[in-house]
Formats: sequence, C-alpha cells, structure tokens
Amino acid sequence: MSEKLQKILARAGHGSRREMEAWIAAGRVSVDGVIANLGDRIEADAKVRIDGRQVSLKSADEVICRVLAYHKPEGEICSRKDPEGRPTVFDRLPRTRDSRWVAVGRLDINTSGLLLFTSDGELANRLMHPSNEVEREYAVRTFGEVSDLVVQKLRTGVMLEDGPAQFDQIKSAGGEGINQWWHVALHEGRNREVRRLWEAVEVQVSRLIRVRYGMIELPKTLPRGGWMELPLEQVNYLRQIAGLEPETRSMLGMDKHSVARAKVRSAKVRRAVRKQKTTQGKPTR
Repeated sequence: MSEKLQKILARAGHGSRREMEAWIAAGRVSVDGVIANLGDRIEADAKVRIDGRQVSLKSADEVICRVLAYHKPEGEICSRKDPEGRPTVFDRLPRTRDSRWVAVGRLDINTSGLLLFTSDGELANRLMHPSNEVEREYAVRTFGEVSDLVVQKLRTGVMLEDGPAQFDQIKSAGGEGINQWWHVALHEGRNREVRRLWEAVEVQVSRLIRVRYGMIELPKTLPRGGWMELPLEQVNYLRQIAGLEPETRSMLGMDKHSVARAKVRSAKVRRAVRKQKTTQGKPTR
C-alpha cells in the first residue's frame, strides 16, 4: 500500500514531517531517479534519495519508536550544526543506524533542562503541533523584587508582541535575598515565551530550567549533558497524547545483561560530561 513520502521519511527517523516537507519542496528528495513533489505517494520498494544519498525506508512494523530524555546544559544550541562552532544538543546523543534523532521542540542557548528526542519524526511533529498543548514546567530564578501584583499579572495574562500570554501555574519555590526561585507552567510553546513573560513585567530572569514535559520529569540522577532512554510506558504516554497507536517493543530490556549495559552506558555518559567540562576549563563536580 502506498503512503505519503514525507510520512514514510519521518516515521523512519530522517527528520520531522515538517522538515521532510521542506526538503521535498526544496528539491532535495528524489524517488526512483525523479525529483519528488509534495503529496507524492510511494510504495515500499521505491528507491528514495536525499541529497543524492539513498536512504532506508521502513514499514510501520519495522520501526521501533524510541524516546530519549536529555539534560541540556546552558551553552548548547538546538541545531544540528552551528557555523560558529558552538556545541549542539546532538553532539552527545547515541548513534542510530539508518535514521537520526529528532528534537521535540527547542530550548534556547541560555536555558537548560529536559529536552526530548525521538527516532519517530511523526511523533515529534505531532507533539510540537500547537493543538496538543502539552504542559511544560520550568524552574525560574529571578533577580529583583517580585510583588504580589506582578505575580497576579502573570497569572491573568500580559500582552506580548505576538499576542496575550500567561502562566497556567506560578508558585514561589524559595530563595535568598533578591534571588528568588519560582516554578511556572504553561501549555504553549512560543519562542522564549517564559523569558518574555517575565520581561513584560520588568523582572530579570537569571536562570531558567525546564523540569517537566507533560507527565515526564527531568530525572534527578541525570547529569547535565547526559541522556537516558525512556521506558515503554512513558513512550506510550507520549504516543497517546499525540494520537498515535501504542508501541509494543522497546530497546530497553529487563534482563541482567541489559541492566549491566545500562550501568556501563551511564558511567560512560558521566565520564564524557566530566571530560568536556575539563576541556572547557570548567571545574568538575
């Protein structure tokens, strides 16, 4: 049975559906030697090339949906490559065969915390669609006094350049002196929305950390720059809110050999994080 080209490429992990549509429109994709057009449908035996390189196509039965939780440090960008040579969030992710990791949304260079990646571009596309309205929670450190009136404004809404916005939740999380911590939640994913909300009420944000995406929390044991593969239960939670069928398979095993490999991988992640900090001239923890 034929399927739309962009859907097959996204499912196989070559990028999000939106990325695949842009590549097809730009003439970067060919099918059986002919430049593809948006809306083309292909059969499973078609020969597809991206930028002249043949890529693998997988049926829905062959694809295992995987999701990684990554603890993004400040200073990394959410692009695959940077002309300025800055580190990217993709640098330390595990390699995949015949596919690539697709980021679910973005965090700006000065924001740290939970960032999700998936091997299923269709899942990423649906989770990023505004209609899903997945709640995100952030820990925010502010500099300066924050009055009750300011908090009330952030709850009821302020006007930004791209329309009104507000926090669904905002609560104090302690702090010392003029440095105060807050936990805020919102369901939109507009560019730099959390920072812009605080800026709109003339409050400076000195640190911003995403701590939750939907029901998935940033693991407390996950070091900055480290990643972990989500279990099938959490993968299917994401697939459910995206309106996709549940996954029945996982790359994670519960046998003792899989557990041992997971421990070795965790140790390698921690060593890699310490090594990078040392290379950058930063003290290790």
